[in-house]
Amino acid sequence: MQKFKDIGLKLTPQRLAILDFLDGNTDHPSAEEIYRAVSVQFPTMSFATVYNTLDSLREKGHIIELTIDPAKKRFDPCTDMHHHLICTLCKRIQDVHIPFSLDLPEQVKGDFTLTGNHIEFYGICPACRSGHQS
Repeated sequence: MQKFKDIGLKLTPQRLAILDFLDGNTDHPSAEEIYRAVSVQFPTMSFATVYNTLDSLREKGHIIELTIDPAKKRFDPCTDMHHHLICTLCKRIQDVHIPFSLDLPEQVKGDFTLTGNHIEFYGICPACRSGHQS
């Protein structure tokens, strides 16, 4: 509980369970996946509690909301600058922690002041290639 003390949210048992689930999670789970996992411990918890907690964490900069999968939003507790590798079959997302330097031509950049970038790489993961979706 101490490690979550300064996140700026009231730390209810349900919120702590959500935070524990996200802590170190590299699966980029959806709100539904988080709800399914945490509701085992808190069966009376509503989906709205999960969604509202995720929304508050996103607003405070503690998680990143990914819109990589048009079918559902996913959440990334790693807020460090990084990119993603996405399986086009099973939609598994893997972090890529390698910096890439991209220079946009002036005619494309125009009056924008660039503050960062996010690159999405697409491919087929080893499990899907071998016919065993993860």
